[in-house]
Amino acid sequence: MLRYSIAAVALLIASPALAQDPGAPLPDPNDQTDTFTIGAGAAYIPDYEGSDDYRIIPAAAIRGRVSGISFFTRATYLYVDFIGRGDGAVELDLGPIVGARLNRTGKVKDDFVDALPELDTAIEVGGFAGLSYHGLTNPYDTLSFRVDVVKDIGGAHESTLVTPTIDFGTPLSRSFYVGLSASAEWAGGGYADYYYSISPADSLASGLPVFDADGGFKSWRLGLLGNYALSGDLTKGWSIFGLGSYSKLSGDFKDSPIVDLRGSSSQWLAALGIAYTF
Repeated sequence: MLRYSIAAVALLIASPALAQDPGAPLPDPNDQTDTFTIGAGAAYIPDYEGSDDYRIIPAAAIRGRVSGISFFTRATYLYVDFIGRGDGAVELDLGPIVGARLNRTGKVKDDFVDALPELDTAIEVGGFAGLSYHGLTNPYDTLSFRVDVVKDIGGAHESTLVTPTIDFGTPLSRSFYVGLSASAEWAGGGYADYYYSISPADSLASGLPVFDADGGFKSWRLGLLGNYALSGDLTKGWSIFGLGSYSKLSGDFKDSPIVDLRGSSSQWLAALGIAYTF
C-alpha cells in the first residue's frame, strides 16, 4: 500500500468569506482550542508501489489538536506535532512518526510479481521537522516546509527514507478548503533491494530477469485536496473531501522489472470520503 491516502481537514474561514456574510464574526487565526476530525471513505490505489493495476480499498483518517498538541494520519502513518502554535506568523513543526508499510505483503494481481516471495510488513518510526508560515494571502492560510525521516525497525527493508514536502492550504470560503502539496523521496539501499531487486532464485520462480537495485532518489509526487463543509462551517459538523495525487518513480526503482516490464513508473491515487469535526 502507498504512503498516501485520504485526509480529513478542518480549517478556519478565509477573508473571501467576509463578502458572503459581512456580519459573521471573525475567528482567531491563532485559535488553539481542542478539535477532532474523523474521516472515512474509499481510495483508488496501485496494487503495489510501481504497479499498473489498481484496486479500491476502504480508508480512514483522523486529525486533531488536544492541549496545543496536534496530530494527524497519512495512510498508515501517525504524526504528532508537539510544538503548539504561537501568536507569530512562523511556526516550528516537530514531532514523531510511526506507521506500517504494507507494500506487497499480500497477493497482487500481476502473476509474475505475485510469484515473487511475499514481503513482510515494515514497521517504520522516525520524526519530522519543519517550518510553517501563516497569513501569506489571508489570515488563515498556511505554507509549510517539512522533512520526514523514518527507518524500518520491523526487520523488513531495515533502511531509511527521507521525504521533503511543501504544502500550501487555504480556505476559499467558510465552507470550502483547498490544499496543494509537492514532495520527493529518497530511499536507502536496503529499501531498494528489498522491494525492487530480483535475485537469481526470484528470477527462476517468476520468470523476471535478475536485477540489483541501488538506493537513491526514489520518486516525486504532486497532490491536491478539496474539502467542502456540508454544515457550512469548516470548523464543525459534516464535510465531504476528495484527494488526488500523481507520483513518478525514478532511478533503479523505475528500472526494476516489476515496474519497467510489469508495471508503470507513473502512479495515480484518488480518494473520496466524508468527515465529521467535533
